[in-house]
Amino acid sequence: MTALPLDGLKIISFEQYGAAPYATMFLADLGADVVKVEGAEGDYARKTGPLTLGEADSLYYQCFNLNKRSLILDLKADIDRALLHRLVADSHAVVNNLRGSLPAKLGLDYAALSAVNPRIVCGHISAYGRTGSRADWPGYDFLMQAEAGFMALTGDPGSPPTRVGLSMVDYMTGMMMAFGLVSAIRGAERGGIGTDVDVSLFDAALHQLAYQGTWYLNEGVITPQTPRSAHPSTVPVQLYKTADGWLYICCMNQKFWEILVRLIGRPELGADPRFADLASRRENRDVLTDVLDAVFLTRTRAEWMQILQGQIPAAPVESLDGAIDNPFVAEVGMVQDVPHPAGRTLRMFANPLRFGGARLVQRAAPGLDADGPALRGLFEGTHREA
Repeated sequence: MTALPLDGLKIISFEQYGAAPYATMFLADLGADVVKVEGAEGDYARKTGPLTLGEADSLYYQCFNLNKRSLILDLKADIDRALLHRLVADSHAVVNNLRGSLPAKLGLDYAALSAVNPRIVCGHISAYGRTGSRADWPGYDFLMQAEAGFMALTGDPGSPPTRVGLSMVDYMTGMMMAFGLVSAIRGAERGGIGTDVDVSLFDAALHQLAYQGTWYLNEGVITPQTPRSAHPSTVPVQLYKTADGWLYICCMNQKFWEILVRLIGRPELGADPRFADLASRRENRDVLTDVLDAVFLTRTRAEWMQILQGQIPAAPVESLDGAIDNPFVAEVGMVQDVPHPAGRTLRMFANPLRFGGARLVQRAAPGLDADGPALRGLFEGTHREA
């Protein structure tokens, strides 16, 4: 592309760890100029091991901060606050993931910054929101998975509450902020007035209860843990044993069920009254699991995928290394080489978005205060002229 969709957008972000950096990295990948503001010690992510990239850098930090710039600011210092206001005057948004009451105390909300730039959009990611009894509570992804019901829905019946293995609440919250932020910027461009945009980890997590939550709100239905990571109401949608591991089968409608029994060489199952339709399969889920296990155990995952692929939704269960080393990952270009200032080449996940069929270009995350001298020099020059 000759120009990225967000070219010209200027964003300042006071961010740490995952949710806010994930949000602003998407914006930076799409062309926004994101200035990552850090304290003297830098984002805590820089110190999250394994530490293989030198001082104040890590792979953890790199995976959330590609394509950004870094600036150290101390908001208690008058000169640094003046620099912030100079940047805000020429920016579209200011983002933070501070505890709920801190943005107002530090002058990072719309009430404070609108005097500098009435069009500014102030994005706030917090654990529990900026108002209410929990505004000053610290909070993290894992806590939200616990309290918002994720852990009670994950795992086999009778197992302890189980965390989703990835920090999905952080990532979902980040994407909600990215969407909310560009939407508010669009509104500010049209109306000339900015605003605060808030999303909390707790609200984002609760919203993801989606249909299970809606079932409870309207019918009092409490969805339990399901065996084999199964869909709560559609069968067969779950894990099955093969000769060398697990296979996930996803017959979300009657058509796929009829194709499945033909492909596995058991067409009589389609006529069996215990399995003839969705309601009967749900009623006889355990029996059907035993029947299909016996079939799938006769071949390996690879053999079954050769038979099923492209005809019904199916996937082998892979380990972390198996998932990344999958040849299809290379085929679609989801891993890219990113040169690092330390002289090595990092292998990083590509942004999943494509524009014009092409992957977005990525640049290594910035060193601590890498852009500070240039930004401070620009401010000092402007200040002298004024």
